[in-house]
Amino acid sequence: MLKILLNGAKGRMGTAIQEVSPDSGIAIAYSIERGGHLNIPADQVDVIVDFSTVEGSLAVLDYALKNKKPILIGTTGFNLEQLQAIKSAALTIPVLMSGNYAIGVNVLFYLTELAAEKLGKAYHAEIMEIHHALKVDAPSGTALALAETIANARGKTSHLQCGREGLTGKRTEDEIGLHALRGGDVVGEHTTYFIGQGERLELTQRTWDRLIYARGALRAACWLVTQKAPGLYNMRDVLNLNK
Repeated sequence: MLKILLNGAKGRMGTAIQEVSPDSGIAIAYSIERGGHLNIPADQVDVIVDFSTVEGSLAVLDYALKNKKPILIGTTGFNLEQLQAIKSAALTIPVLMSGNYAIGVNVLFYLTELAAEKLGKAYHAEIMEIHHALKVDAPSGTALALAETIANARGKTSHLQCGREGLTGKRTEDEIGLHALRGGDVVGEHTTYFIGQGERLELTQRTWDRLIYARGALRAACWLVTQKAPGLYNMRDVLNLNK
């Protein structure tokens, strides 16, 4: 049974990981709350899973380096210097880093990139996202990342158009439209549209259970522990989407 060191055990993701781990054949050998100690026997840990704070993440990264343990990082908010420290660590140990561990979302990114590349600008790109009424930002981070994926696939000549109102003029091929809906208790839904002459391609991912992020992280941790070579990995590597 895979044994993990869970950093950030009392956070939202840490709690979710503890909830789903029994069904994943994974044992949480040690869990750390904010400010927890790292006097943990290395031979009782196979992989480190980190969903904590920037400071907590860097502390457990140091533990991973000293003990040559692979580490999965789900913490966000690092500055450039801190990101460089993570990249440097990846020269010595396997490091997996992602801002979203949902399997379906990562496949959506892949399919969106493929569609944008193959269809080209003749197919107008639009993105619609739906979230619960309590979400305070729009568009969502995932929607913005999808727009960036499309722009990169098309050579970064696109520009974002967040909503439309009034006399906007004719749509240009370079536009990527983003539209946000808010209401109810929707966990998350993202659709990318590629609208051409006579046909339309729609790619949709819907989330109704927040535990998918924890399940995806544990799947990634199981993959990471099999990687013997040091490197900075992401979910495309886990899902074999780079080929």
